[in-house]
Amino acid sequence: MTVAVQLHRFNDLAERAAQWLVAPLLLITRVYVAWQFLKSGWLKIADWETTQFLFEEEYKVPLVSPLLAAVGGTFGELAFPVLLILGLLTRYAAAGLFAVNVIAVVSYAHVLLGEGFEAALAQHYLWGFMLLVVLVFGPGRLSIDAWLNASGARPR
Repeated sequence: MTVAVQLHRFNDLAERAAQWLVAPLLLITRVYVAWQFLKSGWLKIADWETTQFLFEEEYKVPLVSPLLAAVGGTFGELAFPVLLILGLLTRYAAAGLFAVNVIAVVSYAHVLLGEGFEAALAQHYLWGFMLLVVLVFGPGRLSIDAWLNASGARPR
C-alpha cells in the first residue's frame, strides 16, 4: 500500500468520525448567533423610547428615517433569530441577520472603528462569519427545514 493510499484512508477515517458532529455544530451555531440578536432586539422593545433616541441621535443608519430603521432593525433582531433557532427558512433568516449585522456595523462605524472598540467590532465579525457558515452549509439535520425536506414536502 502506498503512502498516498494510507494517508487517504487516515483522512477518510477522521472525516467519518467527525461527521456525527455536523448537525449539532450547526445547531449550536444557529442558536448562539440567534441568541445574540434576540437579546439586542428584546432590549430595544423593552425600552422603546431609548431605542428611538439612539436611532435619532447616535446610530447613523443610511437611506432610511430613524423610525423606520428602529422598527426594521428591531423586527429583524426578533424575527430572524426565531426562524434561525427553529431551522425554518434558515438560509433566508441567516441572510437577513447578516444584513442586520452589516447595517449595525455601518450605522455605528464612527464608534466601532475607533480605538478601544476592537473587541466589539470583532464580535460583529464573528457573528457575520457564523451566519455565513449557516448560509453556505444550511441548517443541518436538526432543523424544521431538514424535517420538511425528509418528509417530502417539496413542490412538484
